[in-house]
Amino acid sequence: MLYLKQANFEDIEKEHAFVANEPADENGFLNDSAGISFEEFKTATLPRMIDWAQGKNLPEGFVPETFYFLWSDEGNPDDRTNHVIVGEFRLRHNLTPALENGSGHVGQFIKKEYRGRGYCTEGLRLLIEEARKIVPEDELYMHCNSDNLASLKVMLKNGGIIHHKDESGFYVRIKLR
Repeated sequence: MLYLKQANFEDIEKEHAFVANEPADENGFLNDSAGISFEEFKTATLPRMIDWAQGKNLPEGFVPETFYFLWSDEGNPDDRTNHVIVGEFRLRHNLTPALENGSGHVGQFIKKEYRGRGYCTEGLRLLIEEARKIVPEDELYMHCNSDNLASLKVMLKNGGIIHHKDESGFYVRIKLR
């Protein structure tokens, strides 16, 4: 079973291991925590993630953004020691003009060894449920690079419609209401 869980201190070791070992940029998903030390993650990055989800200490022009990790129970829901993080999703709570014409509400990333198993499709489905509680717009705005057809396929499987395309990629809308 897959489930989303917001960034938190309870799971700090697994969260750190996940973000520190992923690339800084993969298919347009930016990870400013690549190679980060545990101490820096604990004292700066994780508190920032939690603050941003609450709309606190946002840089100028930023909107609240919740960081979710996609977990798999590895077939054993009762033994939390076997649960692993397989992906990361980010939900921006509302749009600015830059987000509306850029990356939109959602960032999504699945660790390479878990790709091709439907995890991103299910993770986005779960994120859409969360977005319905948070996002004031009637649609989720999403973007993927033109060479990332797997991500586009995930969006379309979750009810996405291609709004338009340009040299940077596809702009997709998913109805929330």
